[in-house]
Amino acid sequence: MLPAQVNRLTVEDAADRYVDLVRAKTVTGALSPATAEVYARDVTTFVRLAGPGRVLDDLTGEDVDEVLLAFARKPDERRRADAPRKDEGVQSAASQARFRRSVSALFKHAASVGWVQLNPMATASVTARERGGLRAERRALTKEQAEGLIGAARSPAAEPARRTDQRRDQRTDIRDALIVLLLATLGPRVSELVRANVEDFYTNDGVRYWRIFGKGGKTRDVPVPRDVAEVFDAYLVVRASERDKALLLSWRGRRLARGDVQAVIDRVQQRVEPGRRRSVTPHGLRHTTATHLLADGTDMDAVRRVLGHSDLSTLGRYRDELPGELEVAMRSHPLLRDQNTTSPPNE
Repeated sequence: MLPAQVNRLTVEDAADRYVDLVRAKTVTGALSPATAEVYARDVTTFVRLAGPGRVLDDLTGEDVDEVLLAFARKPDERRRADAPRKDEGVQSAASQARFRRSVSALFKHAASVGWVQLNPMATASVTARERGGLRAERRALTKEQAEGLIGAARSPAAEPARRTDQRRDQRTDIRDALIVLLLATLGPRVSELVRANVEDFYTNDGVRYWRIFGKGGKTRDVPVPRDVAEVFDAYLVVRASERDKALLLSWRGRRLARGDVQAVIDRVQQRVEPGRRRSVTPHGLRHTTATHLLADGTDMDAVRRVLGHSDLSTLGRYRDELPGELEVAMRSHPLLRDQNTTSPPNE
């Protein structure tokens, strides 16, 4: 049924009300603050592209298509200037799909509260182009590359010659090792890592656990491998501030930001031998965790719980192909495994 009377709000007014509602959901834990801000950013972009003074109910599917195309052509301001790509100057397929979901959620709410008579998304035809695979730095590292990165992280960095007065609590090599090891072995989201506090790590029956506060207010308790727990204990000894609750601190005692984590990975990569070195993002290390746990035969549901996914279908996107894995599978095919010990049938 159509609403008895449509509230003819402008695009800007409708967006403001919707964003207030989205941010309010973070109070109840229905949305994480990071997710709410993504919605808010996308809706703000939609207002700018659609025209803030237009009436929301006047927008058609064609109007929405124009906005989606304008967004697709919009330069991605988050990309580094020193990382050119063949499609530089346009949004990635993942960003386009995310933006479309945000706009769709806005109109779904608008239809339910009577801001529009009909949802124009039903006739919008523009969809994101094919992804064509993840960028290399977002894919899983091979076993050799991952071991090279972990080995470099665990090897002490050379003492900086220019800082002869540097105190022990200003050294960051142990902190950097902890960051790399947590990302590579447990695969947390970078937002979960930078939000972590010292008190989130506890010991139960001799096993160290990390209580990770994830998306949507959900928590998961993940056992920390013993080698990583030892680095954690060593880091607490040289940590910059004992009063701050944040786990990862700069040498000035401030909580690290998301961009700082990428800088740490890049710095550690410089100590990896060239033959095993490959650029990787925190998300790529999350893929690395999933890929190698699954390749080693770890139960899929256990991997899902480590990564904090709500269902197994999501996990499939984090399982990357490893070189040589098909050859290994065929060499030990379950239907042929006992052929050498099976006697030939009698004639």
